[in-house]
Amino acid sequence: MSAVAELRVGVVGAGLMGRGFAEVCAVRGHDVRVIVSGPAALDRDRDRLRRALDKAVAKQKLTEADARAAAARVSFGTELGELADRQFVLEAVREDEVLKRDLFAVIDKVVEDEDAVLASTTSAIPVIRLATATTRPHRVVGVHFFNPVPVLPLVEIIPSLLTAASTTESARAFVTGLGKEIVQSKDRAGFVVNALLVPYLLAAVRMVESGFATAQEVDRGMTQGCAHPMGPLSLIDLIGLDTIASIANALYDEYREPLYAPPPLLARMVDAGLLGRKSGRGFYDYH
Repeated sequence: MSAVAELRVGVVGAGLMGRGFAEVCAVRGHDVRVIVSGPAALDRDRDRLRRALDKAVAKQKLTEADARAAAARVSFGTELGELADRQFVLEAVREDEVLKRDLFAVIDKVVEDEDAVLASTTSAIPVIRLATATTRPHRVVGVHFFNPVPVLPLVEIIPSLLTAASTTESARAFVTGLGKEIVQSKDRAGFVVNALLVPYLLAAVRMVESGFATAQEVDRGMTQGCAHPMGPLSLIDLIGLDTIASIANALYDEYREPLYAPPPLLARMVDAGLLGRKSGRGFYDYH
C-alpha cells in the first residue's frame, strides 16, 4: 500500500472525527464510503461534509472544483456490509470498548480483502483489546487522529503486540500520504498524547471542584501565563466531558494511579448531560 495510491477507504461513524477523516481522505483522492448510524443520518451527515468542504473553499484552502471532486468521492450508507470491498477501514465511533469490540467483530466478517488494514482512532483503549475481537489481529492497528482532523497535523500510530510489521508500515504510508505527521506509540492506554494531556485536564477540573479558582481563571492563567492556545476547561468542553471521562477511566484501569482518576465533578457533569459544546453546556454555557 503506497503513500500515493488511491485506496477504497471505509469509515464507521460520521461524528467530528469520522467526518473529518473522510474529508481529508476525499481531498487526497481516495474513494470513501462512510457508514452512519441510520437512514435519518444520511442527509444530515452528507450536508455536514459538504458544509465543511465549502468552509475550506471560503478559507481558500480548496478550490471550488477540488471541493466538488472531493464530495463526489464520498458515499454514505447504513450497513456495515457496504464495507466489503474496502482496503483501509477506520472505526470512529464513541469511546466505548464493548461497542468497538462488537464493531470490529463485524468488520472482520464483512471486509473481504485479507490484506485490508482495520484501524481504530480510539483515544485511549489498548488496541490489542479490539484486535482480539477479530480473526486477523495482525491487520489491526491504532490510528489516532486529533480533532479537527483537517487542521491538526498529528496522528498516533499504535501497533499492538500482534500487529504485523507490514500493517504498521501500510498505516504509516497511508497517513503520511494524507499529509500528516506521525508519532508511534506502544500499546498502552492513552498512548503518548493523552497519557500526558489528560492528567493536566483532570488537575484543572480538581482545581475548579475545590473552589481554588474558577474555570475562567484557570483558563486565563494557562492561555496568558503559559501561552497555551486554549485553556484546559475550554479544551475539555471542546473534546466532550464524556470523552474525557472515558479516557480517564481507561487510563486509571491501566495504571491505577490517582492522577488518572476522573474527579467526582467530572462524573456528575457527565451524569447530568453537561457534555460541553456538543450539548450546549459544560464548564461554559454555549447557549
